[in-house]
Amino acid sequence: MNTQQNQHPAVQAAVAYAALTAAHEVGDYIVQRDADAKAKGKHGPAGAAACARHVGSYTATQALALYAADRYLRLGLSWRRAAAGLALSAVTHYVADRCAGHWADDSKDAPFLVRAAHAAGKTGWLTGDPGAGPLLDQAWHKGCIALAAVVVSGQGR
Repeated sequence: MNTQQNQHPAVQAAVAYAALTAAHEVGDYIVQRDADAKAKGKHGPAGAAACARHVGSYTATQALALYAADRYLRLGLSWRRAAAGLALSAVTHYVADRCAGHWADDSKDAPFLVRAAHAAGKTGWLTGDPGAGPLLDQAWHKGCIALAAVVVSGQGR
């Protein structure tokens, strides 16, 4: 990343959040293959592979956006911190996307995040509103992107 000028961590975090969030939208809706979107929540190796492919292209999209922001705005981001933030975004994205198609499932066999949402009292919403799962998915992603942006913005701390 560009180390010519070091910006304040708050500026770095704000720009990183904007870049990562914009790239999230592109990676989740434009870059993602239709076949992977349909299969990423399925049980077994095929679902896991589809999710991994999606997260790979998603993370590459975020990395490109973060690199462009760093280069053109001279943020002075650390490659190590950027890689750590991107890894956090990738892992949390994978965990959430494995829940695709399972949000209304309140059984003990549901993915962890689904079980957590039901335990938090979201069962009525998740079982009664077909849009609830995708909204929780996106809320999870945006919260995790915020954490990733904070990781990206640190300066060796």
